[in-house]
Formats: sequence, structure tokens, C-alpha cells
Amino acid sequence: MDIDGEGLIRLSWKAVAKIMAVPPTYVDLGKSAKDVFTKGYGFGLIKLDLKTKSENGLEFKSTGSANTETSKVSGALETKYKWAEHGLTFTEKWNTDNTLGTEITLEDQLAKGLKLTFDSSFSPNTGKKSGKIKSGYKREHINLGCDVHYDINGTAVHGAVVVGYEGWLAGYQMTFEAGKNRVTQSNFAVGYKTDEFQLHTNVNDGTEFGGSIYQKVNDKLETAVNLAWTAGNSNTRFGIAAKYQIDADASFSAKVNNSSLVGLGYTQTLKPGVKLTLSALLDGKNINAGGHKLGLGLEFEA
Repeated sequence: MDIDGEGLIRLSWKAVAKIMAVPPTYVDLGKSAKDVFTKGYGFGLIKLDLKTKSENGLEFKSTGSANTETSKVSGALETKYKWAEHGLTFTEKWNTDNTLGTEITLEDQLAKGLKLTFDSSFSPNTGKKSGKIKSGYKREHINLGCDVHYDINGTAVHGAVVVGYEGWLAGYQMTFEAGKNRVTQSNFAVGYKTDEFQLHTNVNDGTEFGGSIYQKVNDKLETAVNLAWTAGNSNTRFGIAAKYQIDADASFSAKVNNSSLVGLGYTQTLKPGVKLTLSALLDGKNINAGGHKLGLGLEFEA
């Protein structure tokens, strides 16, 4: 075995190439740019998150939020247990809309890279029931997904595939509704991805066009640009965003779009397991008119 410095470098690059050879799912294409635009903000909300994990591996997650405009309070509770030796994950969910959910996931057991999920939900108040059978398969250069969704509106099949080669990515996503006997959604995306740079473009149903660019300038600064437009409409939606890691415990985020809406966010780790997020959305066209939104978030993890 070659254990000299050069050999170790070669081994490291081979490991990275192997990891990067599996492309992301369709919904995760362009995710790095989306995260710069969405994470670290919570406009108009006062939010509290609590995550705990017991010694036997049982995970608890509870979320509560209050909308400062509507005064509506909502919450959710989730418990998760992983049976690692059998590749099983059991999840139970409940929210303040009184919807109960159960999810069972089996991963890497029937075949390496194959993930099967059985997801069901029930609302005692309305009697509404729904179920999903999700499947995903990933290996080098390809990521496949197929979900079958059952509810009172009928059966829908959602399919997606992403292929990748040397950083280039191409994906297709579709929805077929059995009740209408036709394809109701047809989306296509192309992109390029490295550790420091990502380019993503997409076309939804032949009428919605979008694109994003992500750039990791250095270890502290990340930037992103996105744009979107609709066929037959001359209005182009455009935005730029950045996240700066001040130090190991604090980060600052900012974004602005062509409607002159300015978003600001500050995240501070107060102590291990306790994180504070402050955010504000300002209307640049009506600074003195008010109507700006503030947000406060607290996250506890133990």
C-alpha cells in the first residue's frame, strides 16, 4: 500500500471523486443557492425549535411558531427511531392541524443504494386520508426516484431522474395523474457542480424558466444569484444573496431582489446547543411607510 504523501493525496482525490459521482435528487439541484436565499431568515415569525435524542437513539423534534401578522400559532411534533442494523427508520408526526403521520423507511437492504418509504397521514377532524409509496435508487452517475401518491383526488405518480458526469448534471421530473390520464407536470433541468461553484437552469412545463449561480468565494463567504421569468410575461424576477461567516459562532446573511425587498439575517450560537436567529425584511420602496417584517428564532438541541 502506498502511504507516502503523494499517495495519500491521490487516495483522497479518488475518495472525493467517488462521493461526487452520485448526483443529487432532482429537488436538490441548485440546493446550495437556495440555501443562501432561505436559511437564516424567518420573516414575520417567532419560532422555537427543540431537538433532543435519548440514549437508545430515539429522536424528538418539536417546533412552534407564531405569525406576527395573523397571530396564528402552529406547532408540530416528530419522533424518529433508527434501527441501523436493519436499515429501518420509523417516524411519527403530529401537528396543530391535528394531522397524524406515520413513515417507515427501508434503506440499503434489498439493494445497495435503494431506499423505500411508506408514508401515510390521517386527519381525524376531516377524515381525510392519504398515502405515499416512495422509492429512490442512487449509484454512480445516476439518481432515480418514483413516488405513488394516493388520496381522495385519485392516484398520482411522480417520477424523476438525474444523471451526472464530471460535474455536469441533467434531470427530468414528471407527474402523471391517473384520474386525468395525462402528464400534468413536466420539468427539465441542466447544471454544473463543483465544491466551490454551481450553475443550475430549469424549465417547468415549458412556461416557467429559472436559473441560479452559487459561488463559494472562500471559507467565510458564500454568494448566490437567481432569476426567473414566465413565457408571455416580460417581468423578470431577479435576486442576489450572500452569507458571511463572522466566526465559528456567528454569521450574517443578506439578500435583495428586483422588487427592492431587502432581507437581513443574523445567527448567533449562544452556547453549544443554543442558537439565536434574528431577521428583518425591509421594503426598499417604502422605507418610511412601515409594514416591514421582523423575525425571531430560537433553536435548542441536546
